[in-house]
Amino acid sequence: MITDRAVSVVLADGEVVRIRTLRPADADDVVALHRGLDDHDRYLRFFGAAPSGLEGLARKMAAETGVRHAAVGAFRRDRLIGVAHYEATTDPTEAEVALAVDSSAQAHGVGTLMLEYLVSVARSYGIRRLTGQVLAENTRMFGVFTDLGLPFRATPGGPEREFVLSLEPGEPYWDALNEREREADIASLRAVLRPASVAVIGASRRPGAVGHAVLKNVLDGGYSGDLFAVNPAATEILGVPCAPSVAELPSCPELVVVCVPAAAVPDAIIHSGECGVRAAVVISAGLTGTDAGERVIEAARKYGMRLVGPNCVGVANTDGATRLNATFVPGVVPAGAVGVVSQSGGFGIALLESLRQLGVGVSSMVSTGDKYDVSGNDLLMWWQRDPGTEIAVLYLESFGNPRKFGRLARALAATKPVLAIRTGSTEVARRAAASHTAAAATPAVTRDALYEQAGVIAVDTVTELVDAIAALSWQPLPGGNRVAVVSNAGGAGVLAADACARSGLALPELGADTTARLRALLSGQASVSNPVDTTAAVSAEVFGACLDVLLADDAVDAVIAAAVPTALGDPVDAVRELPAGTKPVLAVRFGQLAHVEPLMSPAGRPATAAYADPAGAAAVLGHLASYAEWRRHRGPVVAPDLPGIDPQRAIALLRERPAGWLDPLTVTELLDCFGIPSVPTRFAADEDAAAKAFAELGGPVAVKATVEGMVHKSAHGGVALGVSDENAVRDVVRRWRNRFGAAWKGAVVQPMSPPGRELLAGIAGDEVFGPLVVFGLGGVDTDLVADRAARLAPLTERDAELLVHGLRSSPGLFGDDAGSGRLDTAAIGDVLLRVSRLAELLPEVAELDLNPLVAWSDGCVALDARIRVEPRTPNDPFLRRLRT
Repeated sequence: MITDRAVSVVLADGEVVRIRTLRPADADDVVALHRGLDDHDRYLRFFGAAPSGLEGLARKMAAETGVRHAAVGAFRRDRLIGVAHYEATTDPTEAEVALAVDSSAQAHGVGTLMLEYLVSVARSYGIRRLTGQVLAENTRMFGVFTDLGLPFRATPGGPEREFVLSLEPGEPYWDALNEREREADIASLRAVLRPASVAVIGASRRPGAVGHAVLKNVLDGGYSGDLFAVNPAATEILGVPCAPSVAELPSCPELVVVCVPAAAVPDAIIHSGECGVRAAVVISAGLTGTDAGERVIEAARKYGMRLVGPNCVGVANTDGATRLNATFVPGVVPAGAVGVVSQSGGFGIALLESLRQLGVGVSSMVSTGDKYDVSGNDLLMWWQRDPGTEIAVLYLESFGNPRKFGRLARALAATKPVLAIRTGSTEVARRAAASHTAAAATPAVTRDALYEQAGVIAVDTVTELVDAIAALSWQPLPGGNRVAVVSNAGGAGVLAADACARSGLALPELGADTTARLRALLSGQASVSNPVDTTAAVSAEVFGACLDVLLADDAVDAVIAAAVPTALGDPVDAVRELPAGTKPVLAVRFGQLAHVEPLMSPAGRPATAAYADPAGAAAVLGHLASYAEWRRHRGPVVAPDLPGIDPQRAIALLRERPAGWLDPLTVTELLDCFGIPSVPTRFAADEDAAAKAFAELGGPVAVKATVEGMVHKSAHGGVALGVSDENAVRDVVRRWRNRFGAAWKGAVVQPMSPPGRELLAGIAGDEVFGPLVVFGLGGVDTDLVADRAARLAPLTERDAELLVHGLRSSPGLFGDDAGSGRLDTAAIGDVLLRVSRLAELLPEVAELDLNPLVAWSDGCVALDARIRVEPRTPNDPFLRRLRT
C-alpha cells in the first residue's frame, strides 16, 4: 500500500513523476492546482465554476489518509500536477471519487496512474466500489475509467452520468496495468539503450582510467548519436569535444555515463538533472551505504532520471541504428540476439567472452551493479518488445520485487527463452523456523519455485548457461522429453543414455518400422534398439541415413548423435548436412577441446551445437524439454473459484490477534473458513475438560499435548493414540501436566481416524516473495525422507497438479505404481488450492502446517494443524514504481 513517502513512477511518454498520499501541508498546492485549471477543465471538474470554498475543499482533500478518506497526488519535480481522492459514503465499502490533472500533464497517463494507487489504498481499507458523476461530454474521463481495466458501468443518457467502478481486480486489470507499465518503462529506457546523445562525465586522456576506456569503447563501437566528453582539464579527448561541465556542452545529452570518484557523483547527477538529462549510467563505486549514495538517489528522484548502477560496468546495445558500447569491457561487444542483465560486472564480462568464443552475440547488455533503479524487471519489459532479442539471460543476486518479476518473466518466457544463473543456493542461507513447512522454505527453494512457475530456465554454472544458449540459438524446442540416442561407439551410447535418465529424459522404444529401416541400413552387429549402436564401421552417409530414420519416428522428440571419428570418417559430419527441422538434434564429439562449439554446415552457418560430453547435451535437452512443456501448458495465472470460502469471517478471526501461534480451536475455525477438511477438535486445559471432550466425541480418541516450543509432538511423547475410556484420558492429561510444567498449554482431543498415507501441506510466508505453498510426505517421514515440492501462491489448478506429482515418491503414491492403493489426487489438490487461497487472503499468516494430512483413495483430512501469525504491512507488489 502507498504511504506518504513518495515513489517514482514512469508515465506513458517516459517522463518520471512522483506519487504519494497527500497530507495537510499540501493544501496550498491543491488550491494552486485547481486555480491553474483552464475554464474548460474547471467546468468539467466542478460542473461549472470553481466553488467559492475552494480553500476548505483543498484542506479536506489534503487531510491525513484514513478509513474514510484518501487522496493521492502526482508531482513533477516539486510541483503538484494531479490529485485523485475519495470520501467514503454511509456504506463503508463504497466511496465517491474525483480527480483533476493539470492541463500540461494531460494525455500522459497521470490520471490513470493516480487511480491505480488510489484503488490500492481504497482496497486496503475495505472499500470495494468507487462512485461518482461525470459530465457526458467529458470523454477523456470516461476513457480513463474504462481503460483502467476494472469493471466499470455508467448510467446511459442525460448530461450527467453516474458511474460505479468495482475494485475487484482480476486478470484484465493486471494485464492492463502490466501493459501500461511496459509501455512507460520502454519509453523511459530509450534514453538508456537508444539515446540520441551521450556524454561521458569523467572522460580521461589516461589510457588506464575507466573514463578513458568507456569513451574509447563508445567510439570504437561506432555509436550513431552525438558524443561528448566532460572534463574540466581538457577541450577534446580522443577527438571528442570536451567541456568543463554538462551545462557547458553544445546541447543537453539524453544519457550521461558517470566515471568520476564517488564523492563527485552526486554533483554530477544534480547538474545533469538540472540540464534535463533523461538517464545516467553510474560506473563509479563506493556510493552504497554512504551519504553520497543517498544524495544520488534523491537527485534521480527529484529530476526524474533513470539510473543504472552505481558500481557497474555499463550498458551496451548492438542494434545497427544505435551501436552503443558504454562499458569498460575488453574488446568489441559482439552483435547478436542474446539480451543480458547482470548484477555482477564480472559475470557479464565472463559471459561476453564465452559467447564471443562460441560465435554468439548480444542484442543488449545492462550491468545493474548496486541496482539503485534499473533492474532485471525493466529489461524483461524491454526485451518483450525488442525484435532483436531472442534469448534473455539473467544474473540476479537479489530480487527487489520478486512477485512482479514472476509476472514479467512469465510474460516474456511465453515467447522467448529466459535463462538465469542460480545464486545463494547453499544451506548457509537456511532461516530458523518453528514448523516443518517454514524449515523447508529456504531462500533457494523459494527462488527455484519462482523460476519454475515463471518458465525460467535456471542453471548453476556459466558452462551450463552457455551450453543452453548454444542449443537455443541453433535448434528448435522439442515436442516432448523422448530422446533417441545414436552412436558409432557402444560405450558412448550408454553414457548418453545414462545422462538422459539423470536429466529427466525418456528413451522410448523405437517403432517396428523404425527398427526395420535401421536394420536395413546397418550390419548384423549393430544394435537397433534405443540407444542405437551403428558400430564403428559406419560411414557418415549411413550415419546420416540413421538420423533421418530416427527423426521420422513419431515416438522421438529429439536426437543426440554421439560419435568418435574413425578411419572411415567422422559420423558427426552427417549432422552438418541435416536441413533445419522441427526436432532438435544435438551432437556429441568426443575429444573436442571446447565444452560446446558450433557444428558448422557446408554453407558456413552453425548447423547445431556440438558438446564434448553427452552429459552436457543431455542436460541441455532436459532444460529445453521442461521449458517446452511449460510453454505448452502455461495458462493465465487465475486461481480457480472455490466454493465454501468465507474470507470475511476469517479476517474477523485474525483481527487484532497478537503475533504468535494461534490456539487449536481458532486454527480449526480458520481452516473451516476455507473449507479445509479437518477432524473434529476439542481443546482441554485440564483433566476435567479432557474427560468432557471424550464424552462429546466418543472413543477411541487421539490426545495431543499443546506445549510451548514443541514442534514434534510424537518425538517428545506428546501424542497418545487410541485412548478408549474417560479414566485413561484423565491419566494422560494429568501425566503431561506434571511433566511439562509451566510450558503446558493444554491438550487437543480428536476422534481417531482410519490409517492412511500421512502427507504435509503448509505455508511459509515471506514479505518479499509472498507465501510459499509446500507439499510433501508428512508424519515421521517429514524429516526422515524430506520429500517435498513447493510453489508460490496463488496456485492455479495446474500448479496444484504439479505439486501433487512433484515428489520423488509421487509415482508410487499417485501413479500407476500405486495400483489399487492410489491416493485421491483431486482431494489433495483441492486442499492445496484452499491453503493457497488462505495464504493469499491472509498475509498475516506467517506459517501454517497441516501435518499430518492423512489421505486415502477417497479423500483426505488434516489431523493436526499449526498456524502462526505476525503483523504484516499491506503491500501491493504490482503497483508501478521505480526502485529509487
